[in-house]
Amino acid sequence: MQKKIVASFSYSWKKRKDLALAQDEMGLPKHMRTTETPTRWGSRQMMIQRILEQERAITQVLTADKKSRHLVLSWQDMDVLEAVKVLSPLQDFTDALSGERYVSVSYVKLVLHLFNTTILAEEENDTELTKDVKRNILAYLNEKYSDPDTDDLLDMTFFLDPQYRTTYTNKEKVEHVISRAVEVIKLLKDQQQAPPSGSPGAAAAGPVAPPEGKKRRPCPAI
Repeated sequence: MQKKIVASFSYSWKKRKDLALAQDEMGLPKHMRTTETPTRWGSRQMMIQRILEQERAITQVLTADKKSRHLVLSWQDMDVLEAVKVLSPLQDFTDALSGERYVSVSYVKLVLHLFNTTILAEEENDTELTKDVKRNILAYLNEKYSDPDTDDLLDMTFFLDPQYRTTYTNKEKVEHVISRAVEVIKLLKDQQQAPPSGSPGAAAAGPVAPPEGKKRRPCPAI
């Protein structure tokens, strides 16, 4: 339905002109219509937000034309759009977590916390449909990241990020996360100090011994 509404204005200069007049009468911003793009997840959210913003002007223009009156949104349609609007904050987080030029895995723990406590928390003025949408999204996300191994990985990445550390980590797991981080760091350090595979000293070296203290380099003779 939303795409049909946008298309009806895209293909009619008269409707676009009438919409501009209605926007002036109602004091609405003169924003262009936004349509959905299959390759962009957030484009549907942008289209819905624009329709909700311009709903009064759109309804006035569509009602005046017998051929397009069937496109006028009913109260049931509006309830659905309002419920779907709940997903709009997810667009920002999706874009942030999809970044390719920076590490984003350490954000996941924080994002889940924000979703559960504020962004997708139920509000008094929410319709039942909106509440159901929020509950279903939270149930899906919380279950997706409830696996113990996944949770340990998220805790580890969160701990290794200086700006977070153990901020949202379960207090009972803090010691485990710290000891696990120490083990991983020692392992990586040992691997870096081990002779390259296939080198003459690799076979003779045998098991890698714990690294000794770093020797101080003697000062050069003057």
